[in-house]
Amino acid sequence: MVTTQIPDGLPKPQRKWAMTAIAIGISVAVLDGAIANVALPTIAQDLNVNPASSIWVVNAFQLAVTISLLAFSSLGDLWGYKKVYVGGLLLFSITSLICALSDSFWTLVLARGLQGFGAAAITSVNTALLRIIYPGRLLPRGMGTNALIIAVAAAAGPTVAAGILSVAPWPWLFAINVPIGLTAFILSAKFLPHNPVKVEGQRFDVPSAILNALTFGLLISCIDGFAHDIRLYILIPGILVMLSFGYFFIRRQLHHPFPLLPVDLMKNRTFSLSVVTSVVAFIAQMLALVSVPFFFQRILHLNEVETGLLLTPWPIATMISAPLAGRLMSRMNAGLLGGIGLAIFGAALFLLGNIPDHPTNFDIIWRMVLGGIGFGTFLTPNNSTIIASAPPNRSGGASGMLGMARLLGQTIGAAAAAIMFAVFPTNGMRISLTFGAGFAILSAIISSLRIFFCFPEANFCHLDIPVTELIPQEVINLLYCDSKLIFVHVVCNFTDHCIEFGKNPFIFKAKLI
Repeated sequence: MVTTQIPDGLPKPQRKWAMTAIAIGISVAVLDGAIANVALPTIAQDLNVNPASSIWVVNAFQLAVTISLLAFSSLGDLWGYKKVYVGGLLLFSITSLICALSDSFWTLVLARGLQGFGAAAITSVNTALLRIIYPGRLLPRGMGTNALIIAVAAAAGPTVAAGILSVAPWPWLFAINVPIGLTAFILSAKFLPHNPVKVEGQRFDVPSAILNALTFGLLISCIDGFAHDIRLYILIPGILVMLSFGYFFIRRQLHHPFPLLPVDLMKNRTFSLSVVTSVVAFIAQMLALVSVPFFFQRILHLNEVETGLLLTPWPIATMISAPLAGRLMSRMNAGLLGGIGLAIFGAALFLLGNIPDHPTNFDIIWRMVLGGIGFGTFLTPNNSTIIASAPPNRSGGASGMLGMARLLGQTIGAAAAAIMFAVFPTNGMRISLTFGAGFAILSAIISSLRIFFCFPEANFCHLDIPVTELIPQEVINLLYCDSKLIFVHVVCNFTDHCIEFGKNPFIFKAKLI
């Protein structure tokens, strides 16, 4: 049974505190995904492991996030987003303390894996919570703010790590999470709303969760294997096993009423195009993020400090453009706005890859700013569309799919960059940036395709969701007629969505549910 009474967001005072809780929680989860990278040499030395093994401090975290993200998003739909988010914060805080107290390498790796599960719980329902925190008309603004927070956290990771390591040993990279995580836990427990729409009487699908973990865990491992030049006689059996698990996983999801992998939502063309856009865009982003530091240091011969400073304009531009894009959604089609942003992003990567051999700082900065503006302009409307195009009781699945699309795109992008470096040892950075530009333009085209699934006259969108989720039952009863059809004239704005049953863009025929 599904409850359908949906309050339109929280009142303003509670909304601010709820968003503060979200901001702190998602910041610490994103920060910890990259904060340990800087300290890997020191950790390897202190715990007496070789540099190749030390990478498991990062891999354990990422792998745990990958295999559990969709499972936690499904639990959010079943149990409530607040429960999953609060539980994730508590697990994250406890495991951060264990990481800080670890006196052996494998204890640290195990704790990092458990910490990854906590981060997955936080990020899996993060955007789903925004849907019930913000009123529909303000959802793009909330998405823009969320994108800003993630951009700041991602950009600040290396800087924060360097700052901590300059005054304290590496365990403090994890110990600092404890008070921050507990603060977010207390605020979340007090101010986050409970699900207004929740699936009741449905059990968590354990076999699907296991198949999901095996499928995506092996997929990410195989992609990473290509990047690290693992031999084919090891990779090919891994790929075959992954495809076998994937087959049974997809088959099970197609016959499940509330699938872990939201294959039913993928039937919605707006949703599926948005997810594909996200995957391809994040491939382009990761090709750039991996290539640019090497490009600056090896091709342009800049030092580490100069590289760090010249990388900064990108996230700053994203921080500014992402919230602005949320406001522009009231005036522009989301697919078109995202397409424009990605086209700008692609142009920036192309210009960066073809920069002169002896550029000035200004030559670099304006290209980085252009890239940040383009990516930020894409991020907010695309994320908003993914969340808003799913029925309210499936917001958790949509949120999990958003996170999985980002993770899959970034993994493929990192692997592609590594392959470019190996195949083109002298010019791999420029070629990688050019390929990134190509992927950005491809994602712009995919994003723009969403225009054709809307009526441009009134920005109507086609969604396969029950009409009772769009029109109150009382109104339906008043409009009910002998033909068993209701005829309504609906004007959709950027957050409202309509069902198209006829050719007239101003008359909708919706079968009575």
